[in-house]
Amino acid sequence: MSRIGRLPINIPKGVEVKLDGSYVHVKGPNGSLDYSFSPEIGIRMEEGQLLIERPNDQPRIRALHGTTRALLNNMVVGVSSGFERILEVVGVGYRAEMSGKDLILNVGYSHPVNIPAPEGITFEVDTKTKQIKIKGRDKHQVGQIANDIRKIRPPEPYKGYGVRYLGEAVRRKAGKAGKMGK
Repeated sequence: MSRIGRLPINIPKGVEVKLDGSYVHVKGPNGSLDYSFSPEIGIRMEEGQLLIERPNDQPRIRALHGTTRALLNNMVVGVSSGFERILEVVGVGYRAEMSGKDLILNVGYSHPVNIPAPEGITFEVDTKTKQIKIKGRDKHQVGQIANDIRKIRPPEPYKGYGVRYLGEAVRRKAGKAGKMGK
């Protein structure tokens, strides 16, 4: 039995879950999410908990068991408390700022890079620490937006300039050895 798949998902107060076969709709204080799971995996609600069951031990079904539970848990956590990713901007003259709901990055290009906030995503910028917070209810979307922002100027290996995840270790290379005297 899958260690992840067999864990029940507790439904916090203020979160409403509707099951319609393999289609699940979760609604909470941060909005709502819906997803259609594989009909081969059983999802049932019992005493304020969601339980995920699998019919047999085929490898494909076993893989779906844990994945379904993880996705459902992310939906419940997302609509109740939400997810966030923090990026930091490192470099001389590099900065991030807000323009309405959009994020504007100045990261060494000849022009500022404008990133519009998609529906369900909010940006927060701390200009003092040069940090960008990406918040949202969908874990996948938050991670994808963070990755897209990081791709605009990934950290380079010589001075470490660029956009990186908070706490990300950037492998540094030694620079040129320099000229030896004649």
